[in-house]
Formats: sequence, C-alpha cells, structure tokens
Amino acid sequence: MGLLEDARNIQRKDPAARNVLEVILLYPGFHILVYHRIAHWLYRHKRFFLARWVSQHGRRRTGIEIHPGATIGRCLFIDHGMGIVFGETCEIGDNCTIYHGVTLGGTGKDTGKRHPTLGNNVLIGAGTKVLGPVYIGDNSRIGAGSVVLRNLPANCTAVGVPAEVVRINNKAVNPADDLDQQDLPDIVAQRLTDLDRRLGALENAAQGDTPPTAAQIAARQKS
Repeated sequence: MGLLEDARNIQRKDPAARNVLEVILLYPGFHILVYHRIAHWLYRHKRFFLARWVSQHGRRRTGIEIHPGATIGRCLFIDHGMGIVFGETCEIGDNCTIYHGVTLGGTGKDTGKRHPTLGNNVLIGAGTKVLGPVYIGDNSRIGAGSVVLRNLPANCTAVGVPAEVVRINNKAVNPADDLDQQDLPDIVAQRLTDLDRRLGALENAAQGDTPPTAAQIAARQKS
C-alpha cells in the first residue's frame, strides 16, 4: 500500500500526471522510491554492498542519488528529480516536496549525523543545497537556489545564499513577499540597499548635513 500511496500522491500533486498508471510506469520520482525501499531494507539488514548496488542502479536509471541509509517518510514527491542527492544520514518527514537539483548533503567536517533532517510538509525549491546536520521545521518552504546552513523554524519561508527566514507563520520578517518560485525576494539586494542607506547617513552626519530622504536614496541607486 505504501508505494501505491506514493504514486497516488504524485498524481495528485503533479498537474501533468494524467493517471496513477502513468506515474508508476514513467515517473523517475516514483521509480527511485521503489529502488530506495529495496536498498534501505538491505541496508537495515546490514547487506551494505547489495544495498549500495541497488541504489547505484537506481541512480543510473533515474539521475537521482539516494544513499540506502537515508530515511524517507510517506508521500515524498520528487518533481523531475534529475540531479537530486540525499546523504546517508538524511531524514525526510511525511508529505515533502523536493524539486530537481536539490542536495541534502554534508559539509565534510561532521561525523555521525552528517546530513539534514526535514520535518513534515517541507517544500524545497529547485537547485537548493541543504548542508550539514541541520533541521528544517514542519511546513517550511525554501526558495529555489538557496543554500541552507543552519536550522530553520517550522512554518517559515527562507531564501538566499546563505538562506534567511523572510516569513514565519505567513507574516513577513522583512519586506519580502510570499514564496511563489518566481518572484523571490533578493536578500543580497536588500542588504546592499540597507548598507547604502547607512553609508549615506554616516557621510551626511560627518558633513553635518541632514540624512537623505527616501527619494534621494532611490535616485542614488538608479544612477
């Protein structure tokens, strides 16, 4: 029932999937879950070589690399999937969505628990890298192309390199808007704007002038 539930979940979430049979026969995101179920069973029964052989065969077939030691919950939706990597001690909760190019990897300096843990209902955008034994809270959303190096709270939206929380419980932490995978807030640009504003204020203070107005700051940025 578990794999059938996974297939139905993919069919529900992917508007391009016409029916469950199409998912079972044609979707690499489903195929890799089948390979991983077998590899993970072998891994838990200490058949490490066979486990790795199965996982590598799945990698060649799908372009998705999941270490057999990784723990995956119910209803994982891997969309497209090409270039995804999950490390050995990675843990993924239920009902998560992960887009192509995502890495749940290590930093190279940790031992033991080296890879991320995702709570339930987590969405990770395309190309995102989550590195180290960090925890991503339930219902969190991470924007495409982000790099996550520290824990993120539940019910948050995070974007940027390194990723910063821009919303918690659907309330903005800064002027950023909702994550829609297209119009992501530019954290670097916001930092540069804040830095320019502070430098302008310091220069004016040093010259004995009044601080610049918002219109003056905007004009300086356009020039």
